[in-house]
Amino acid sequence: MSIITTDLVAMDVDAGGDKEAVIGLLAARLADAGRSSDGAGLVAAAMAREAQSATGLPGGIAIPHCRSPYVDQATIGFARLAPAVDFGAPDGPADLAFLIAAPDSGGAEHMKLLSSLARALVRKEFVASLRAATSAEEIVELVEGVVNPQTTPAAAAAAPAPAESAKKTTTLIAITACPTGIAHTYMAADSLALAAKDAGVTMHVETQGSSGSTPVGADVIAAADAVIFATDVGVKDRGRFAGKPVIASGVKRAINEPAKMVAEAVAAAGDPNAARVEGSAGGAASSSSPSASGGVGWGTRTRQILLTGVSYMIPFVAAGGLLIALGFLFAGYDIANKPEGATQSLGNIIASTNSLTNLPSGGFVQYLGAVLFTLGGLAFGFLVPALAGYISFAIADRPGIAPGFTAGAVAVFVGGGFIGGIVGGLIAGFTALWISKITVPKAMRGLMPVVIIPLGASLIVGLLMFLLLGRPLAAITSGLTSWLGGLSGSSVILLGVILGLMMCFDLGGPVNKAAYAFATAGLNVADPSSLRIMAAVMAAGMVPPLAMALASTVRPKLFTEPERENGRAAWLLGASFISEGAIPFAAADPLRVIPSMMAGGAVTGALIMAFDVTLKAPHGGIFVFFAIGNLLWFLVALALGTVVAAAAVVTAKQFSKKADSDTAPELVAA
Repeated sequence: MSIITTDLVAMDVDAGGDKEAVIGLLAARLADAGRSSDGAGLVAAAMAREAQSATGLPGGIAIPHCRSPYVDQATIGFARLAPAVDFGAPDGPADLAFLIAAPDSGGAEHMKLLSSLARALVRKEFVASLRAATSAEEIVELVEGVVNPQTTPAAAAAAPAPAESAKKTTTLIAITACPTGIAHTYMAADSLALAAKDAGVTMHVETQGSSGSTPVGADVIAAADAVIFATDVGVKDRGRFAGKPVIASGVKRAINEPAKMVAEAVAAAGDPNAARVEGSAGGAASSSSPSASGGVGWGTRTRQILLTGVSYMIPFVAAGGLLIALGFLFAGYDIANKPEGATQSLGNIIASTNSLTNLPSGGFVQYLGAVLFTLGGLAFGFLVPALAGYISFAIADRPGIAPGFTAGAVAVFVGGGFIGGIVGGLIAGFTALWISKITVPKAMRGLMPVVIIPLGASLIVGLLMFLLLGRPLAAITSGLTSWLGGLSGSSVILLGVILGLMMCFDLGGPVNKAAYAFATAGLNVADPSSLRIMAAVMAAGMVPPLAMALASTVRPKLFTEPERENGRAAWLLGASFISEGAIPFAAADPLRVIPSMMAGGAVTGALIMAFDVTLKAPHGGIFVFFAIGNLLWFLVALALGTVVAAAAVVTAKQFSKKADSDTAPELVAA
């Protein structure tokens, strides 16, 4: 099946004035052509990608794109717009828009087709041909000519000249990578290659995209005078480039200002004081300076480090917590209690001393519950080590994992908990990074990443945690637990308000994840205060999608057709505690949607605390009703918060002017 057909092309259309309307128009064409099973779902996925960063490019081009379960085969929809529509490009609105839709599985061949189109868009003659085309058939032929060169004789003329034919003066390497890995990765690569050719510079490009990486060889790296990191995500095996002068930025700058980046790299190649890639070829590849860390400051870098740990921790939380909740469902809450004189819980004792041929007195159901409870406890036990391990990994790459996990395990052993895991992970990561910078004999370099760095960093962080930091961290954790347990009246309600505001602020972003991690890391079935916090966090996180579903149902005229479709899906997403179900609404109209959601979340969080609702499972929404204490009040608090948020957003949309999305907080899907 062709990647584009004439029924996927819209010529000189007025799409309604905003990017969501353009995406909706093209998604509808894909659905009508049988290329998408759910046009509204495709719009939601594309708008969630738009919320991460703008897809407008210089020269009047827009490439909204996404992966979606509603697409079975990679497909391109095209619209030539009159008037042009703003997609966030620095030089103004776009009159050419491609909707690039890839399946979730994203086969390598499909990704190669899409990357070919992205690369063609950096060539002025190709873009000019799109504007000059007089029929949909011409558009299809042009696109097919670049994504499937064998099908058209014009393909050879469309291919860019290789950068290696450039005059060999300075040799550069460029690494390009974007979060989705579909378009910007390859556009940045070709923009830099063409700019290098114009500057008479030899350029080798490694694209780290969805169609696979194209790693440059060790001999090429050795001969390179400088490297360019144009990435929005971490550079794979960054340590290969250790010691090379580096120019680093996000991937969009390589598309917008390729000539300037090439000039900066050439200047860095001749500057002995230029920023360099730090680390070792063995893998400790993080950097201690903003310029060498992707062009970001230490505030952003610290947030990235902590969020890496939280992101890797959450699967342990979800799997372990839900298994524990299922254990309670089958065997009752008594399995969490320790019999008199025992060192283990009743569930652990039953699971370890019985089998299918030797069932306990409660029968198979109790035995199954005990096994599920024990499995969940074991998975949950990795929570703090995983947090610490991947914080360390974010700093020092693979050599930091072992010392990070060790630091997390020590934090659990000494009672340092969640706070101890963060502190231990940071110490482990920076210790591993510091050791990686030590100059060792050539014969020992191969041992650095697998023996010397993990051993040295584990020893240092372990001694620090045991000898100096363990007791203070345990005292802080114990004090925090006691303080939370002693909260009552207005204090506990204020805590619920704060947690509710955090859960609804960025819908899966850093603030939302911080609140969720705080709740899950302290979850303890024997501690009522931690169960109240968990209930407040989950209930508040359910409010945004439910509120938008309600608002789009009671006042449908205030919402576009794609938004109404998203609203129907948001009922289930909200009931399942998937806050990201509200992202398409917030991305399109943030300054009216987000404050409304925060108001509802604050109400729900406060009521959960006031009604003493508890929750023993960290995820699942209404479907883990069996793990909710005071279920009726949970439903009341959730319903009131949802109504408040829905009423607020309806009022804001009806009586206020649409806000500018550029001033919104960052929305990041989990």
